[in-house]
Amino acid sequence: MSNAKAVTEATFQAEVLESDKPVIVDFWAEWCGPCRQLGPILDQIAEEHAEKVTVVKLNIDENQALSAKYGITSIPAMFVFQNGEHVASSLGAKPKAVIEKEFAAYL
Repeated sequence: MSNAKAVTEATFQAEVLESDKPVIVDFWAEWCGPCRQLGPILDQIAEEHAEKVTVVKLNIDENQALSAKYGITSIPAMFVFQNGEHVASSLGAKPKAVIEKEFAAYL
């Protein structure tokens, strides 16, 4: 079972921009192999850091307006949002330790 919650253009404002804690948004697509590799890693981060951060997934094929708004040109792309602002990014599938180091300020 996935710990990362799926968000859509309809729920993005409430789930991400209005969240009271930092949110890691995983921009992904079903056809993206590296995205599928990254999924379980982000689920672990979501579970282990649940009190400090929320992890959500946004399917770029189903939510093209948001993908365009944030300039998503390659996936997987992880963006951190805090207080409604895009504050950090990480591109590509990476080991858990690398992601945790990149986003240490939010975990």
